[in-house]
Amino acid sequence: MAIAVHPRTTIRTAERSVERTSTLWHAYTVLFGATCVMVGVYWDISWHMSIGRDTFWTPAHLLIQAGGLIAGLSSGYVALHTTFRGSDAERASTVSFWGFRAPLGAWICIWGCGAMLASAPFDNWWHNAYGLDVRIISPPHAVLAIGIFSICVGAMLLTLAQQNRAGDALRRRLAWVLAGAGGLFIMNFALFLTEYSERRMMHSAFFYQVAAAVFPFALTAMSRAIKLRWPATAAAAAYTAVMLLLMWIIQLFPATPKLGPIYQHITHMVTLSFPLLLIVPAICVDFVLRQVGDRWGTYRLAPVVGVVFVLAFVAVQWPFATFLVTNPMARGPLFNADNFVYWMSPTYEALTYRFDPPPANALPFAVQLLFAVAIASVSAGLGLVRGRWMTRVQR
Repeated sequence: MAIAVHPRTTIRTAERSVERTSTLWHAYTVLFGATCVMVGVYWDISWHMSIGRDTFWTPAHLLIQAGGLIAGLSSGYVALHTTFRGSDAERASTVSFWGFRAPLGAWICIWGCGAMLASAPFDNWWHNAYGLDVRIISPPHAVLAIGIFSICVGAMLLTLAQQNRAGDALRRRLAWVLAGAGGLFIMNFALFLTEYSERRMMHSAFFYQVAAAVFPFALTAMSRAIKLRWPATAAAAAYTAVMLLLMWIIQLFPATPKLGPIYQHITHMVTLSFPLLLIVPAICVDFVLRQVGDRWGTYRLAPVVGVVFVLAFVAVQWPFATFLVTNPMARGPLFNADNFVYWMSPTYEALTYRFDPPPANALPFAVQLLFAVAIASVSAGLGLVRGRWMTRVQR
């Protein structure tokens, strides 16, 4: 028996099919570029820890800039194609900027690519003028970090728009892809805060305050935006998997320092410490949001999420930090608790096997933890607002 199909329904289906095939490749391409960037950043930090900053033209630097170019140039192509040769369906899923049309994520990627390219000569000049820097947060690195953050956000928005427009079968696949983009988003925060999350700091209130400022935002936004049963957990798992794979693989390659002073006789690449155990608070955040749903407003829900995040993170990270700092079993390739950079003096090396004492006249730890809860509540509130906006992204 023949089934009559309304012509308007056929047109809408055809438009959706054309729009998917013509833009889905772009979301995957930008996500690949963002992955190259984040792998390159991790590799570059490891290069600084193991070899030193010998030249700008290191493989890690080239991978970072290549990832930015992949995201930026593909987005530029989409903007030009959509503006001058795009169909009505393609233009309908874009936003206008200076008369050109492209998805919102594409514009953010173009801007991020420009910031990354601008940071390259700035960073080279900085090192020539001031020598080797041993800090991640320097002015040229801050410009680079803003560009990298934009690439990660652009990859998320492009995939998010595809997820929100897709049918049920494609939507679930795109949700898993979006969880991978969310993992890179979390990884970006974690890498930029490396200097404030060393093992010896993990029994201080300041460490938990810093973590509370950024990670509840990322986890709650992911939990609202990704259409999976455990969305924040999936994103945190992606972050953990990428960080662990890089930690275990990169340290297999040989390396020797090229800049002095050299206190540690390194023969292989030194990698970053074991990733933060964010997957546990991510599970707790997902559980809370699944139970509450949309029944509570942001002002009621954000403090609950803030308390849950801080309590869950302290409960898991505190004892794990004790293991990393005090247990000899943590010193090896599996947990990587003996990842000493080549310029670390024996005196500083001894300090890594004990926790930093609290500052003089510091407030009690419980009082400072209340500040962490307040910070986490604000961060979660911003994440909830951003997550609700992300559910409506169509362009």
